[in-house]
Amino acid sequence: MASDLLTIAASGTRAARSALDVTAQNIANASTEGYIRRTAQMEEVAGASGFRTNDISLSGVRVAGVNRNADAFRQAEVRRTNSDATRASTELNGLKDIESAVEQADVYTAIVELESALKQLGQDPVDPSLRAATLAAADALAGKFNIAANGLNAVTQGEQFDASAEVDQANVLAGELARINQRLARAGAGSSDQSSLLDQRDLMLEKLSGIANINTTFAADGTVTVNLGGPTGPALVSGNNTSPLAMTTAADGTISFDVGGTAVSVSGGSLSGHALALQEVANVRGKLDTLAASVADTVNAAQAAGVDLDGATGTPLFTGTTAATIALATTDGRAIATAPAGAAAGSRDASNLTALSSALETGGAADRMNSLLFDISSRVSGRQVTSEALTTIASSARATLLQQSGVDLDQEAANLIRFQQAFQASGRAMQVATDIFDTLIGIG
Repeated sequence: MASDLLTIAASGTRAARSALDVTAQNIANASTEGYIRRTAQMEEVAGASGFRTNDISLSGVRVAGVNRNADAFRQAEVRRTNSDATRASTELNGLKDIESAVEQADVYTAIVELESALKQLGQDPVDPSLRAATLAAADALAGKFNIAANGLNAVTQGEQFDASAEVDQANVLAGELARINQRLARAGAGSSDQSSLLDQRDLMLEKLSGIANINTTFAADGTVTVNLGGPTGPALVSGNNTSPLAMTTAADGTISFDVGGTAVSVSGGSLSGHALALQEVANVRGKLDTLAASVADTVNAAQAAGVDLDGATGTPLFTGTTAATIALATTDGRAIATAPAGAAAGSRDASNLTALSSALETGGAADRMNSLLFDISSRVSGRQVTSEALTTIASSARATLLQQSGVDLDQEAANLIRFQQAFQASGRAMQVATDIFDTLIGIG
């Protein structure tokens, strides 16, 4: 009896010591990124007695393993909401950059100032200072278009650079997951090594979900297969093998992706946000180019329909067909064709200039630019609301996960006392067993 008591008490001290170790590990890693709270799983030990059939000899307790308090559903929700929130945030930042690039160029004001300069010139079409002011306004407009185009190019380059860096990061994370898979396949079930590897695996998956939307399939040994772009997307990680993620840049600056040569549609994470922002850059650049070409064509057509101050047929005032290439074609104010065709040199007849001014107003250059600015601003406002909502959802999902799997220091402090008392009680039982042995020996 004393022997059984000693065995049981010794197993109790070992189990309590292991539980204390696990509790101390939780406390030490309370602030460690990706750490999942662990608990020691206890299991009763019993064996058949050798005295009578069906007699049970109690043998104490043992630690069956170390459990991670992880919830697969909540972890999947964190990855999903993180992917959505990161996409929206990245797209919003890109749209804000587009808005800033176009607004700071102030093309709208330059169009209005050119229209005003043309009207003032109509009051005295032979005045050299008014002609110089009109050319200056036209040159300023071309320069504003150029600035807007350069700003959009800068946004494009920034988005492409960030997307390329994140593709590289995704490949690094995929490589880490493949190595973790390899080690998990060899790790013992319920071991501390397995728990640590599973923590690393889940952390890598969460980081990867911030780059692109992923679908995960877990094997019994904890290894994971990762498909990019959803369940039907190509496998980025399978076992200890990876397929490289690559980015392709189109002529208009937009980007697309493939995994191991297989095209993939990314709808979440920062890569999707960059792709959406670059698509918007291309759309805005196209509208800005169309407007620049329209202004140049309208002015040049009016020039060709009249004569300049020397009585010669008007020549183009602008060159170039895009916002990036439009430029003033002359620095001579006399080249402005203010008079109608057939008018003599030095004519004060400003009917052609009036036709030019009317053509710009009829074409609605200022209104079209204002509409473009409004569209961009509306998109920013809309995406701001969406981003804030998705960020709130993602934060809620993370808080729910942390509540279930994070380390609560108050609870761990209580566990320290509980397991310490269990250790001391088992030690006391061992002392009782020793006392019984001493008594039996004394009787003998």
